[in-house]
Amino acid sequence: MTIAEKLQRVQERIALAAERAGRRAGDITLVGVTKYVGVAEAAELVSAGCFNLGESRPQELWEKHVELERMWGSAASPPVVRWHLIGHLQRNKVARTLPLVSLIHSVDSERLLAAIDAERAKACGTGEPMDVLLEVNTSGEAAKHGLAPAEVEPLILAAQRYLRVRVRGLMTMAALEGGEAAAARCFAALRELRDRVSGNVPSGVTLTELSMGMSGDFEIAIREGATLVRVGSLLWE
Repeated sequence: MTIAEKLQRVQERIALAAERAGRRAGDITLVGVTKYVGVAEAAELVSAGCFNLGESRPQELWEKHVELERMWGSAASPPVVRWHLIGHLQRNKVARTLPLVSLIHSVDSERLLAAIDAERAKACGTGEPMDVLLEVNTSGEAAKHGLAPAEVEPLILAAQRYLRVRVRGLMTMAALEGGEAAAARCFAALRELRDRVSGNVPSGVTLTELSMGMSGDFEIAIREGATLVRVGSLLWE
């Protein structure tokens, strides 16, 4: 099966999951995760119509961005790729990452918010703010990055101090163990948290986006309200 055929199959599953949940497939964005493949496969995925690409490691994102730019440099109408950083972002990698990404899914501290704001000010002055999601550890697992649920509202309120950062929503990952039931609990917890805090957010914070669900559980995430699903292995294996 080609990458284009695998993409079509994932898109069909997204549409069916949305229909079962009484939602529109167009309200759900597929982020094709390229962390385990090379630039040739990433380019093939883009050519098949998936323009949102996700990487966990900033260095991998940088390298693939450069290679794709080189590959399409002579094209009359090169495709517009929207890069998503879905993994942990260290502050020393902020400067090189921000110019390349459309959305950072993994902000988990005020220090990182401040670093993004400062770098955006240096690079863009009063230009468009950087869109970010706050990563929440809804499973409570010690091995995972992310805010505890109780830390989310204070960070949202603190975000109003950083005018060049725009909080667009929340992100989580399912529990490593417990199967579909545990995944559903994690995803429902994120949606319920968003609903609780939405009435007390400062100007500029919208919380419209919920990034949750991967290859093994994205249909459950759609049922629980995901607007962004991060799918990798189903596109490659």
